[in-house]
Amino acid sequence: MRAAALAAALFAAPAWAHHIELLPALDFVPPAPGSYVLHRIMPAPEGTVLGLDGRSAPLSRYTRESITLLGFIYTTCSDPEGCPLAYRVFDALKDAIAATPRLHGKVRFVTLSFDPARDTPEAMGRYAGSRAVAKGNGLRWYFLTTRSARELMPLVEGFGQDVRVTRAGRELSHVLKVFLIDRAGDVREIYSSSFLHPQVVLNDIETLLLEER
Repeated sequence: MRAAALAAALFAAPAWAHHIELLPALDFVPPAPGSYVLHRIMPAPEGTVLGLDGRSAPLSRYTRESITLLGFIYTTCSDPEGCPLAYRVFDALKDAIAATPRLHGKVRFVTLSFDPARDTPEAMGRYAGSRAVAKGNGLRWYFLTTRSARELMPLVEGFGQDVRVTRAGRELSHVLKVFLIDRAGDVREIYSSSFLHPQVVLNDIETLLLEER
């Protein structure tokens, strides 16, 4: 019943339909929430990050107490199967969660740059736009960076995020990964571009919530 309601919500509203049209179609039917187990993969790593206000904080402030969807990006990425894809999925999920009252206040998004040299808090603020402003649905979307590559590397390595520098340091190459983190700070799912779809992620969020009952 929950799966049907989520699917109906996700595809019914015109605003979401716009996002969905821009995403690759699923070639499988995701299992219903609660019909499977998401095993604990690893603890989310600890490190120091910067918010849009330039203040430092431990990453654990953004990976505990709520279910967290975290993705690494860099603001100059133009690969349609990379950062822009993650942004579109997050956008669609944001709208879907806004229309699902039982999810209000239980989910947060984190977008973390792995290009601290260019992605300053100011640059991340421009990238975020209005998405960083909390709305009445209680969902917060945090846009974070780090002071330096030295502070970034424990996070990249801890999550197992692949990234390398190309073209004499001017561009970054990475494998798209998005991490689903439970309220205790444990990574429970890692999405590649093939499985990063709003319906899949919503079902997994619901599964984690059902697990807490």
